[in-house]
Amino acid sequence: MTPEEILNTYGPREAMEYDVVVVGGGPAGLATAIRLKQIAAEKGTEINVCVLEKGSEPGAHILSGAVMDPKAITELLPKWKEDGAPLNQPVTDDKLLWLTEKGAIDTPKFLIPNNFHNEGNYVVGLGNVVKWLGQQAENLGVEIFPGFAAAEVLFNDDGSVEGVATGNLGVGKDGEPSDSFQLGMELHAKYTVFAEGARGHLGKRLIAQFHLDEGKDPQAYAIGVKELWEIDPTKHKPGLVIHTAGWPMKDDTYGGGFMYHLEDNKVTLGLVTGLNYSNPWLSPFEEMQRWKTHPRIREFLEGGKRISYGARAITTGGIMSLPQTVFPGGALVGCDAGYLNGARIKGSHAAIKSGMLCAEAAFEAVQAGRQHDELKAYPAAFDKSWLKEELEASRNFKSWFKYGNIVGGLMVGIEHWLLPRLGLKAPPWSLHREKADHLYLKPAAECEQIVYPKPDGKITFDRLGSVFVSNTNHEEHQPSHLTLKDASVPVRINLAKYAGPEARYCPAGVYEFVKNPDNTDRLQINAQNCVHCKTCDIKDPTQNIVWVTPEGGGGPNYAGM
Repeated sequence: MTPEEILNTYGPREAMEYDVVVVGGGPAGLATAIRLKQIAAEKGTEINVCVLEKGSEPGAHILSGAVMDPKAITELLPKWKEDGAPLNQPVTDDKLLWLTEKGAIDTPKFLIPNNFHNEGNYVVGLGNVVKWLGQQAENLGVEIFPGFAAAEVLFNDDGSVEGVATGNLGVGKDGEPSDSFQLGMELHAKYTVFAEGARGHLGKRLIAQFHLDEGKDPQAYAIGVKELWEIDPTKHKPGLVIHTAGWPMKDDTYGGGFMYHLEDNKVTLGLVTGLNYSNPWLSPFEEMQRWKTHPRIREFLEGGKRISYGARAITTGGIMSLPQTVFPGGALVGCDAGYLNGARIKGSHAAIKSGMLCAEAAFEAVQAGRQHDELKAYPAAFDKSWLKEELEASRNFKSWFKYGNIVGGLMVGIEHWLLPRLGLKAPPWSLHREKADHLYLKPAAECEQIVYPKPDGKITFDRLGSVFVSNTNHEEHQPSHLTLKDASVPVRINLAKYAGPEARYCPAGVYEFVKNPDNTDRLQINAQNCVHCKTCDIKDPTQNIVWVTPEGGGGPNYAGM
């Protein structure tokens, strides 16, 4: 049965009414909900707010470096330290390394660009911070529904957003309702705020439907592949922040590594790879494993133990790619819009601030008796905020790297080291990107094939073992949430022209080409492995793969990430 046939047979769906519905329980969504409740308390009134979170709990799907700028959380919750927010490890030192295959050049402290300075910031497990934010939201009366995925946007007759519907439960692989079938619910709101993170599947549809990205640069993305380790206490340097450029990336491939020392002998580390890379033989997962073998990274890991693994796409287009963030009945916040500051490699403070700005506009509208119109006060407030000023200073960051990593690194130094010393808050020039990331792949026959070394099981690992330590799980009898517009395209085009890049850009072993009994090829999709990184939805050269929500509660259950 199609979703429409199921609804016609088992409907209508039960509906719940709220003033504001927030889709996504990450930093942006929870900040939106918290700020709404705070203003209501200040004004001595009520506002009904709910948050839908597709993970098993707030924080379960959160993956970030992360070095956190506390500026926004301090504005939102000034007593966060006294109230036990898990920002425990202040940054104590910054290092910026340019790696060659065997060696490294340390950037002198006085030459480190401003965007890589982290004084006053904290090394955190962002999932732990989000879990704490969820508790603060519930203490204020926010209703949080974990394990419920918003699968569909609902519209009023005039085309404005009415709310969302959660996915059906208990649908079998054949699309037929099983004995455990439960129809999804509708959540109606005066305003619906979308805070799904980078490449949100509903946000993506809304951007297209309302043409929110007209006149903007195409959004740029990167994939961050990350691990959490417990290392030898004698090698642990609490608060040390290391960023690397150069090897293992070729000059034409944007990317860089990070290693952040948390408390309790733990380090978080990973490699970010720009998804505008051109060589279809490249594997971001394998590049990250190779990066760990560099002597300056390996020295910290030897004798240690990997605890967890994950991967997630991030937005890197910045303000040049920021879409219009409001439309009739709703708004985009956080990385669903693309507020992350790629130059600083930070998004949580921007997510929180954008959620606060949106909440203030939504509260004002609800109190005025309005509904389903555009929250124009939200982008107007952003235009006057410190967040816009920060993003303007970084507006060219990703675009410089289209000229190669050496030119990109040089221009980052000019824009983030020299210009501030000349008294300029932002560069007096602007660069633009011309095309989306999936358009950069070249035919495999035109590119050098990359042969990656086998994992040693101590420093480097394979994909399936990595997925295991991400605690990823999906109900195996549900339909695949990785859908194809045309089932013939993966073999007919992607395999024939690009040597099947799905098998390499996916960091979880979801996609593999296998032989049929007649020796023809087919694409096998192992959807149960999916860590919800969204890379396939972004990088597929034919844009044939469409990521939709699986049953709520499925996916990774990250611990300490």
